[in-house]
Parts: sequence; structure tokens; C-alpha cells
Amino acid sequence: MSKTHQLSACPGCSEPLEPGDRFCGACGYDLSAVPEPPVDQPTVALTVPPPPPPPPPPQAPPAPPVVRAPQESPAPQASRTAPASPTSSAHQVPPAPHVPPVPPVPREAPASQAHATSLPSQTPPAPQGPPPPQAPPVPPASQGPPPPAQPPSQAPAPAPVHPPAPAPTQPHTPVPDPTAGPSPHPAPGPTSDPTPAADPRPTRRSDPQDDYELAAPDPRLAPPPDGAAGAPGCVACQGGPVAADGRCRDCGHQQPRERDHMESEVEAAVAAVSDRGLRHHRNEDAYAVSTAPLPEGSAAVIAVVCDGVSSATRPDDASAAAARAADASLRASLPRGTDPRQAMHDAIVAAAGAVDGLADEAAAGTPGPDGPDGPDGHVGARGHEGADRHRHRNAPACTIVGAVVARDILVVGWVGDSRAYWVPDDRSAPAARLTEDDSWAAQMVAAGLMDEAQAYADERAHAITGWLGADAYEVEPHTAVFRPDRPGVVVVCTDGLWNYAEAAGDMARVLPADAAERPLHSARVLVGHALDGGGHDNVTVAVVPFAGPRTG
Repeated sequence: MSKTHQLSACPGCSEPLEPGDRFCGACGYDLSAVPEPPVDQPTVALTVPPPPPPPPPPQAPPAPPVVRAPQESPAPQASRTAPASPTSSAHQVPPAPHVPPVPPVPREAPASQAHATSLPSQTPPAPQGPPPPQAPPVPPASQGPPPPAQPPSQAPAPAPVHPPAPAPTQPHTPVPDPTAGPSPHPAPGPTSDPTPAADPRPTRRSDPQDDYELAAPDPRLAPPPDGAAGAPGCVACQGGPVAADGRCRDCGHQQPRERDHMESEVEAAVAAVSDRGLRHHRNEDAYAVSTAPLPEGSAAVIAVVCDGVSSATRPDDASAAAARAADASLRASLPRGTDPRQAMHDAIVAAAGAVDGLADEAAAGTPGPDGPDGPDGHVGARGHEGADRHRHRNAPACTIVGAVVARDILVVGWVGDSRAYWVPDDRSAPAARLTEDDSWAAQMVAAGLMDEAQAYADERAHAITGWLGADAYEVEPHTAVFRPDRPGVVVVCTDGLWNYAEAAGDMARVLPADAAERPLHSARVLVGHALDGGGHDNVTVAVVPFAGPRTG
């Protein structure tokens, strides 16, 4: 079937054509010799010259000639055309005798003539149409006959000797160059290996809408790497791998940090538990529990609990620094025979100095969580001048409460609103609170302006009036000495616990009866009570058994 109805103008003189014209009415151009117009893809046609077709076998009988390779010298048959045929016209060019008298082709030819434009080279390349999007590749002539689906050419040449020209639906298949070596993308044929060789270049999928396949596995499709060998799985989904940022790769749950839940017990003499709670994103509490030898041979038991001020910068660092410093001071002074009350006072002063040092580091440009310039925004390397300037800003801060059991005395010390409670083993005896808060509510009660219920119901109740930090101009450690007449336990805790058991009697009811024998278990029970109540704050508690006065 002729393709002349597809032309809107004559290829030779651009004369408008009517549907069904076989010759141009102006110049007589044979329109049946015009090959089928390809899809316009000038990028392919201009950048990649098509390789020439293989030369016909010498024994082939007369047949419609095919275009020879550009490297060969033009033969007289190269410019001739075979009888018009829809299967062979895709690879033919107009006859040479008609070309000289025809006016030059305009530079902007219609889309149907884009394939007839030759490249600016001395040897005209063989015309080639661009590939249809989904046309399968056709094996080269040297690999055997084409697939049976291709319609045979009307040329009388026998198929085994001279393969027929490809059908119009496959004009995009490149003809291999005999001098250029094997094709970089051989098409699978009867003699080709079904497993293609590894090619590092991207290859197109069968679906034009798909992405390019990659030689290496696509990282988007690869399964996530498992966690390190022996690393624990996710605590939420029970087994998901945990990424370096602490989140589960499967469910995204943030895994507990080291300080989210801490437990310690020293020789069953003292135990402590600290938990992040249910509302805070980190644990800003800290504790230290230890024992220290006394000069007469007995051992003193030490418990220090600190609560970082959330409205200050680096509250978690402040509480940790204060707890370490106070514990170290007590373990150093008590073995030297220092009076326990004085040792507690000195320990709180040492803790205050440690928290002050955090502000000095920020002012001096020491890198930290707030960057080298510190949270106050001043450039570092200012020394104490920067620290003084920092005192008027939001410096790291915390509260502190400590207890020391030495022989038959109990010493407590504090700054802020962390508390210590006394709970006797005999629950028929009353429990007592051993500390007074440095808070707005406590001041209102001490001044007689409010009763305790009214003061602690006010929204300003927990606003503290004393703390450790560089912006606290004067630190006044509170210390007290007690001599209990019976055995019991001392509960040292932050407000994350006593908010759910504020009165001494409430604390006694929550504390297990065997707290003196199982201090760690009792500390866990108290933390669990706070979590069951809502866990709105970090919760830290230390349980210190007191054996009672010596007899004899």
C-alpha cells in the first residue's frame, strides 16, 4: 500500500499534494519512491550516524538494491530505488536521475521529510528512521534470518541468501558495521546467549515508563542492613534493627538512651533508680550512690540526687556534674575524719562549682551542645569575663539533695526542691519529711500567707528560689543532722516522685514494707508509682537503709 497519502507537500518542490496523488503535479516527482516518514527524533539522527548495512552476497540474483555502508564507494545501484513497496521503501532514497532538476529542498522540511535530510559529511549516511517506543530489536543479517513475524519482501531474492528488508514497524534497528566490531547491545536471537553479559551502562526496561535498570543493585530496593552483630533489637516491635541515630528502622521508635533508665545498688546498703518519665524527651536527673570508709573502721553510705532545671540550658549536664562532684567530695572528706555535716556542706559547694564550670566552658569557647559560642551568643575566649556576663543569662542549673548515714547519725543537705523523707520500718510510727523546699510555695507557707494546700495548688508553687548554677549569685547549702531512735529507710528523691506522694504519710504508704532488706526493689516500686501516676517529669529516687542506733 502506497504511503503517498501521508505527504502534505512534494519532497522536491514543496508543492501541496492531495490525498492519493502518486506524482507531483508541478515537477512530476515520483511520490511512490518516498520512504515512510519516521518519528521525528533529530537528536538521535544528528548525534549517532547509523551504521551501514552489510554488502549483499555476490551470488545474489538481481534484486532491489539496499543502501551500502557509508565507508564503501557509492555504486551505481546505491542511488537507485526499487519498485515502490511498503516493506522496502523505509530503507530507500529517491532516484538520482530525478534529483538534479529538482529545486533544492528547503531547510525546514515538513516532519514527514525529516529522514531525507543528509548530514553535513562527504559521504551521505544511509537513511534510518528512529525506533518506535516498544519495537523489539531485530537480529543483524549475519546472525541468521529475521523472526517469522516479519513480512517477507516482494523482492525475488531468496531469504536464506539475502534477508528481506525489515518491516515498516522496525526501521529503527541499527545495521551493524562490518568494520566496527560486534554491536554493544546484541539482540537475543536463535544463536545468541539468553544471559546477557554484564554491562555497566544503564539499560532501558521493556516498559518506557520504567526507570533505567542499574548494573549494581538499586539501593532504594535493597533491604535495609541488619544491625551490628549482637546488637539488641527494637524495644517496641521486638526485633527491628536499630539505626545509628537510635531509631528502629522498622517502626521508627526511638530507643532508650543510657540515661533514660538507670539503676544502681551498692552492697545492698543503698540503691537508686532514675527514669526519663513519660513526657520528657530526655532524662535531666542524675544520682550517685557509694560508700566510704570511716576512720573507726565502719562505712558511711552516700546518696546524692540532682534534678536539672528544664528552663535552663544543658540541665542534664548540670545534674550529672553536680552529682559526680558531690559524691567525690564526700568520698574524699569522710575517710579523713571530717564531720559528716561539714562534709555535706563542702560537697554541695563543690557541686555548685562544677555546675558553674559549665558556664565557664561555654564562655571560653569550649564546644558543647550549644556550640562553641555558648548559649548566650557571645564569642568564646573571654575567660571569666564571659562567665560573669553569662551569670545574667540562662546558665546551666540544677537542684541537689544528699544523705549520708554514718554510724548512728543521718545527715542531709539540699539546695532547691528535691527532698528527703524518713520512713521507719515500724509503720505505726510517723514518717517525716527531712527537707524544706527552696520554692515559692514554701516561702508563702513560711511567711504565713498561705497554708500548704493553697500554696502548692498555685501555678507558681514549683518556682524554685534556690539552685546551683552560674546565675545563682549566692548558694546557701542547707544541712541537717538527725539521730533516729529506730531502724528505717531514707528516701532521697526529685519532685518527679514526690509530686505523686507529697506528704510523708503518702510516701510511707507507697514504700514497700521490706525496703530496708530490698532497697533496689523498693526504688523500682517508687519509680513505677510515679509512672503510673502520669510520669509528667523525670523520676529519680535513692533508698538508703538505716540500721538504727547502736546498742551496748
